Amino acid sequence: MSTIKELDAVALTCDLPEHRLARGDVGTAVLVHGKGAAFEVEFVGYDGHTVALLTLERDQVRPLQTNDIPHARELVAA
Repeated sequence: MSTIKELDAVALTCDLPEHRLARGDVGTAVLVHGKGAAFEVEFVGYDGHTVALLTLERDQVRPLQTNDIPHARELVAA
């Protein structure tokens, strides 16, 4: 699996309904923990507001790939 570095875009590999996030949502790895064991990931809306800033395990995110396609969805109200 590819290495994720700080400021890399990543995609969720699982739903996180408690944070209103779904598999495939894209965030930015803002901090790498323990040589890539976990990451601080920021998820931002298109208007620039932070939706969530979470510590996620390696298996909860993956690097974006060249064959990925962007997708927009409406954020469910809390």
